[in-house]
Amino acid sequence: MPELAEVEYYRRRWDPGLGQPILAVRLRRGKRIFRGVDATLFTRLLRGAALTASEARGKQIAFRFSNGAWLGVHLGMTGRLVAAQASFKPARHDHLVLRQKARTLVFSDPRLFGRVRFDPGPGVPAWWAGLPEPLTAPTYTPGKLERFVQRHPRAPLKAVLLRQDGFPGIGNWMADEILWRARLHPGRRAGRLTGRDTRRLWRVVRQVCRGALRHVAADFSDPPRGWLFNERWNDQGRCPRDGHPLRRETIGGRTTAWCPECQPGG
Repeated sequence: MPELAEVEYYRRRWDPGLGQPILAVRLRRGKRIFRGVDATLFTRLLRGAALTASEARGKQIAFRFSNGAWLGVHLGMTGRLVAAQASFKPARHDHLVLRQKARTLVFSDPRLFGRVRFDPGPGVPAWWAGLPEPLTAPTYTPGKLERFVQRHPRAPLKAVLLRQDGFPGIGNWMADEILWRARLHPGRRAGRLTGRDTRRLWRVVRQVCRGALRHVAADFSDPPRGWLFNERWNDQGRCPRDGHPLRRETIGGRTTAWCPECQPGG
C-alpha cells in the first residue's frame, strides 16, 4: 500500500492540470470506490470547474476546484493517479476520468481498495478536517507523540507506528526504517519507552518522513544507500550500520525486518 512519500508522488501527477477547467467527467457508477458519492452532483459540479489546488495528508489526497468543490482520493493498495494525453481512452480499471483541453486526469484502481470522496464545499469537509496533522508540521511536538504512544502501552512499537490516527502516512517499510534508525526493537511494548526514547523516536520520525518525501516523492526513486529500505526486502539483507544479518518476523500483523545487534530486546 502506498505510504506517505508514494502518495505525495501520485498527488503531483495531476499538477499539470492545475488552473485548467474540466471539460468532461467520466466515472464508473456503482463501483465501491464511489460509495457515498452522489455521482450526478459530482459530474455536474466538476464539469466546467478548474482544478486549483491539491494537498496530501498521510495516505489521503484532496483536490480543490474553482467553484469550491472538494475531491478526495485514497489510493488503497493499487490506486494510481496519472495525467495522460487528451486523446486517452479509458481501460477497464480507469474508474475516474477528468478531461481537460490538453490532457486527461485519471484515477485507476485494479483491485478497488481505494476510495473517492466528494464535497460541494465551500467549507472544509469533515473527512478532511478530521485527519491528523502531518508529522512534518511545526505543531507536531515530542509531547504529542509521547501522549499517543502512552495510550497504547501494551502494543508493540511496530503496531503503534502503523496506526494512522497517530502516525499518518507511515506504512510497513517506513515503520521499519524509523525503528531501525531509532535503535528500538519493533516488538518492544510502547509502555516501556522512556522519555529519552520518545524524544529520539520523534526526531527520527520527522527525519524519515522528510527524507522519504525528498527522495521518493520527486520521481519514485528508492531511498539512497545507507537506508534500511535497500536491505529489508532481501532475504539475505544485512544491517547497513553494522553488517549483521537482518531478522524477520510478523509483528503487529506485518512482516517486519530489524537488526538484532543494534535493535536488541523485545
